[in-house]
Amino acid sequence: MAELRLVESGVILGLETSCDETAAAVIAGGKVLSSVIRSQVEVHAPYGGVVPELAARAHDAAVGEVVLQAMEVAGVAPSGVEAVAVTSGPGLPSALAVGVSSALGLAVGLQVPLIGVDHMEGHLFAGTLAGPIELPALVLLVSGGHSELIAVDRPGAYRRIAATRDDAAGEAFDKVARLLGLGFPGGPAIERAAAAGNRELVSFPRAVVKEGLDLSFSGLKTAVRRYVEANPAAAVADIAACFQEAAVDTLADRVARAIEAGCYSTLVVGGGVGANLRLRERLAGIASRYGLLAAIPPPALCTDNGAMIAAAGAWRLSEGAPAGYLLDVDPGRSLVR
Repeated sequence: MAELRLVESGVILGLETSCDETAAAVIAGGKVLSSVIRSQVEVHAPYGGVVPELAARAHDAAVGEVVLQAMEVAGVAPSGVEAVAVTSGPGLPSALAVGVSSALGLAVGLQVPLIGVDHMEGHLFAGTLAGPIELPALVLLVSGGHSELIAVDRPGAYRRIAATRDDAAGEAFDKVARLLGLGFPGGPAIERAAAAGNRELVSFPRAVVKEGLDLSFSGLKTAVRRYVEANPAAAVADIAACFQEAAVDTLADRVARAIEAGCYSTLVVGGGVGANLRLRERLAGIASRYGLLAAIPPPALCTDNGAMIAAAGAWRLSEGAPAGYLLDVDPGRSLVR
C-alpha cells in the first residue's frame, strides 16, 4: 500500500515566513529535532488582521535569531545542515521574500541544496510528523487563506475535490471575532468564547451548494452580523458558539460527503483552523465512522511551522526535486497544478 511518511533524511533546516509566524525547524533521521515559532500576534492585534508590510519587517527582525535557536535546540551546528527548505508560496509576497532570501543566503553560504516548498503541501506533510499516511487520502486544508479538499492518490499526485467559493474558514473566524470584539487572531478567540456559550441557541445557516462539494462562508458571516445588529444584548459567548458550530458543521458535512463519494484510507487535516477542538472532535468521529485512519496533527503543528516545511522539503529532495539557487517567490502558488 502506498503511503506518505517522514523521510529518514539527513539534517534538513525548514524555514516558514508566509504570513505572520516566523518559524524554523530541524529534522533528521525521520525525527523532528526542533521547532521554533515566533508569533506576530502583538504586532497585528491593534489592526484586527495581518498587515503585510509589518509582517515582513517583523520576519526580517526575527528570522536570524529563530534559525539559530532552532539549530541550538536541535544540537546541530550550521556546518551540519545538509539542505535548506523554505516556503516559496502561496502567501504574502513581502513575507515570503524575507524567508526565501534568508534561506538562499544560508544555502549558498553552507553550499547545500535549497528546496522551495508549497505552503499547503507543508500542511499536508504535517500529518506525517505523527506517523505514516496511508494512501489514497482525503486532505482537508483549512487556514486563513485556504479552504479546500484535496485527494492524494499517490505521493505527489493531487486532485482538488472542492474549494471555497468566497471566504476561507479562517478568514470567516477572523471577521466574526472582529465583529464580536474578541480580538485577533479570530480562531482561538472564537474557540475560547464558545466554550462558555450555548451552541444550540441560534441555528445560523449552513451553506448549500447545489452541485459539487464546494464550501462557502460569506452567508454565515452575514447572518451573524445581522443577528448581532438585531440582538445587541445577546451574549457574545452564545453567538461565538453558534457560529463555530455552523462553520464546523459545514466543514464536517463536506468531508463526510467527499468520503462517501470516493475511496480513501486516511483523512488528513492541515492548516490553522485544524487546531480547533470542536472541528478535531467532529472529524475524528467521521473518520472512525467510515473506517478511515485520522491524521490530525497536534494543534502546534496545524498552525504555520518550520517542521512541516522541512518534512515536505525532505520528501521533495528524496524525489529528485530541483535544488538549485534560482528560487522565485510565488504568492499565488497552487498545490494542484
